[in-house]
Formats: sequence, C-alpha cells, structure tokens
Amino acid sequence: MAQEILIVDDEIGIRELLSEILMDEGYEVVSADGAIQARAIQHQLRPRLVLLDIWMPDMDGISLLKEWKDGGQLTMPVLMMSGHGTIDTAVEAVKIGAVGFLEKPIALKKLLESVSKCLQHAQAHPVMLHQPEHLVRALNPDHKYLASALSETAIMDASGVSLGATIDLPLREARDLFERQYFARLIAQTGGNVHRAAELAGLERTHLYRKLKQLGVPVPKFPGKVKP
Repeated sequence: MAQEILIVDDEIGIRELLSEILMDEGYEVVSADGAIQARAIQHQLRPRLVLLDIWMPDMDGISLLKEWKDGGQLTMPVLMMSGHGTIDTAVEAVKIGAVGFLEKPIALKKLLESVSKCLQHAQAHPVMLHQPEHLVRALNPDHKYLASALSETAIMDASGVSLGATIDLPLREARDLFERQYFARLIAQTGGNVHRAAELAGLERTHLYRKLKQLGVPVPKFPGKVKP
C-alpha cells in the first residue's frame, strides 16, 4: 500500500517512533523537523496525509496549516498532534482545515485507525476540495465539539463573543462550549487578571477559579494588577 505520509515534528524521537510504526504497516513515510522542511516536502511529494505537530520552534503547526489553507495547498487530510493542546487549539485547527487531533502520547490503535480512515478518504478524493465533515466526526467520536465547529452557525452577542452552540449538541455540551469560549475570552481581555474577570462576570473569585478549572481554561499563575 504505497501511501506517502508526512510526519512533521521537531522531536526526533517522535518522528522516528511514528515512522517505524507506520512503515511496519506498509506505509511510505517521510518526515520533517519543522515548517521549512515540511513546506518543501509538501510541495514536491504532495503527500496523501500529514501528521502535524502543533508546538514547533520555527513556526507552530496552526500557522503552517493556515498558510497551506490560504495558499490553496490544503488538498490532503491533516491530523494535528500535541501533548499540550487545549480544546480551543483543537477547535481552531479544525476550523482552519484539520480533520482531527491526536493527543500525545498517541495510542497505537488510535494512530492506525485515524491514518487508515484518512487515507481511505484520500484515495476516494485525491484532491480535498472541501473539508469532509463526516471524516472529522469519524476521527473524533469523543470530541463532538470539533465536528460542531464546522457546521455551527455563529451567534454573536453585543461583545462579539461566539456562542458556538449548535442544535446537534446536547444542551450541556453546548453550554460548556459557550462558557469555555466566554471565559477564555474574558481572561484574555483582562490580561490574565482573574480578580477583574470575576468582577466583569459578576462572580466570586473563588467561584471563577473553580469554573475555569472545570472548563479547562488555563488559569494564570501570576495575575496582573487590577485595571482601573
């Protein structure tokens, strides 16, 4: 099964491990240690699938994904990889054009199943003219919010916050998705000042800390001073 898979990761150990696993399964694999090599390989070989790390020193995977999207080069499925990814990062990647998100350390079964599904789609659709929502759903059964990011009708409030709720999500998941976006934006707008964010949200600071932890929103270790 001659299928070119491009692995992009700055960690040589990860590249070698994934390459060995996939080559043992009969796949043809090439690897790149960053965006510069990945650009050249993607242009020359037109791989059928890309496994792209998010955090890399020269250019992060999200930026490279967006570059391919904007340049009309995102004609193949891309699976993002990260050991430190957040829900918001995964949603952002899918909105740009990735079809899935693999959390490191990547389970062998999850890796092989995801690669197989992506290549089956690539074989049926040699040029990915649009992002296949059914493939996103198939690859991310435990992360429904990723597929929902594609089909959601963005509802904006007066502050421009995207509610992100869709009718195909259960109420609790839709509410959690909105609250996650709302509080992440609030923390960013206040420069990480949790005290100020709590005032704006109308919550006690301890309540806000619990809410941020529950939703998986990063809590600044050194909150800034309260803005006047």
